[in-house]
Amino acid sequence: MFGAKNKGSERIHKLAGKSALTVKIVIAAIVLLALGGSSYYSIQEEEQAVVCTFGSPKAVTTPGLHFKIPLIQSVTKVNTTIQGFNIGYHADGEEEDALMITSDYNFIFVDFYAEYRVTDPVKALYASEDPETILKNIAQNCIRTTIGSYSVDSVLTTGKNEIQSNIKQMILDKLEEYDIGIQLVNITIQDATPPNEEVENAFKEVETAKQGKETALNNANKYRNEQIPNAEAESDKILQDAEAQKQERINEANGQVARFNSMYQEYIKYPEVTKKRMFYEAMENVLPDLKVIIESQDGSTSTILPLDSFVTGENTAQSGDEEADGEEEE
Repeated sequence: MFGAKNKGSERIHKLAGKSALTVKIVIAAIVLLALGGSSYYSIQEEEQAVVCTFGSPKAVTTPGLHFKIPLIQSVTKVNTTIQGFNIGYHADGEEEDALMITSDYNFIFVDFYAEYRVTDPVKALYASEDPETILKNIAQNCIRTTIGSYSVDSVLTTGKNEIQSNIKQMILDKLEEYDIGIQLVNITIQDATPPNEEVENAFKEVETAKQGKETALNNANKYRNEQIPNAEAESDKILQDAEAQKQERINEANGQVARFNSMYQEYIKYPEVTKKRMFYEAMENVLPDLKVIIESQDGSTSTILPLDSFVTGENTAQSGDEEADGEEEE
């Protein structure tokens, strides 16, 4: 009987030993699976990772599957897409951050929207506790400084683009100084309104008038651009006509000079003949339609018309006889 008890206890011990070994194997397998599963991590296109090994961080920027040492390395993923936040207004309707004062001591509500992205994931995680809050504080400071240097009219109407550009540059300079691993992409004015409705309506009327002014200027510039080519073409035509008249007169003058020289050469050869010919030609030019009546001593008259009748004398007698007959009939 005693021997049977010893055999039973040995069997129990064996079963207990096998059970403990099985449990150890299962635990070891679970640990290995857990370690194996934590040995890999993946990075998407829109993110980067920071792998920290014994407190030393290192950025991993390549998308895909990566290996890490379990229990030694830790991985923190950082979103690198463009993110944004509002400045000046909140979901609950509070606008305390939007109330600002301009250079001409007017109050105005201005709402902004800022966009940023992470450029250095290590600095974004370890250079500051909350880089977005730091960026928001920097932006608010730059916005108030810039708005305070412009008049209310510029903020509401014509100066928005310049104001946005100046604010953006100020924020970029401060972020470069702080070096917290994020970069401003853009900052825009969403809305700018006066503190009361009456002033707001007045500024809307001013904006409408300025838009009308710009429209009138654009139309005037369009008309000017349309008329300038026509005026230039007309000017070119006038210049060409003047140049043609100039050349024509030069040619005419040269012709007259040549004619005079030719006549002078003839005059040298035959002075008396040339004088008479010049006289007759002058008379023909000066008195082409002149009617010459000559009255003789006996009271008879004779008409010389045209001038060449004075030379031939034939038409003169006829004209004189006809006129005499006419007078006798009268």
